[in-house]
Amino acid sequence: MPEMTFSVRWPDGRVEHCYSPSLVMHDHLSAETTYTVEDFLRRSTTALEVASARVKEKFGFACTSAVATTDTLTRSAAHYRADDLVEVVRMWPPLPGTEVR
Repeated sequence: MPEMTFSVRWPDGRVEHCYSPSLVMHDHLSAETTYTVEDFLRRSTTALEVASARVKEKFGFACTSAVATTDTLTRSAAHYRADDLVEVVRMWPPLPGTEVR
C-alpha cells in the first residue's frame, strides 16, 4: 500500500507536514489548492478514515498513524475560524501519471 505525505499551510503561515498510509488523499485534496479550515478538516478526516480502513482490510488492524494525523490536524484546526483559509502546499508522491517531468 503506497504511503504519502502532504504539507499544509495554516492561516498564520505555519506549515505542517502530515502522513497518510494511502494515496487516497488525492481523492479528497489537491496540491496547491486553498480550502476553508472547516472544508479542509472534513476532507482530510474523511480521507484518513478511508486510508485507515484500507490498512485494516489489508492487514487486519487500523492504522494508528492515520488516527494520529487526524488528531494532529483537528488540534491545529481548532486554533482558527472555520472560514479561515488553509492551503495544501504539496502532496507526495503525486498520483501515478501526473508527475511533472
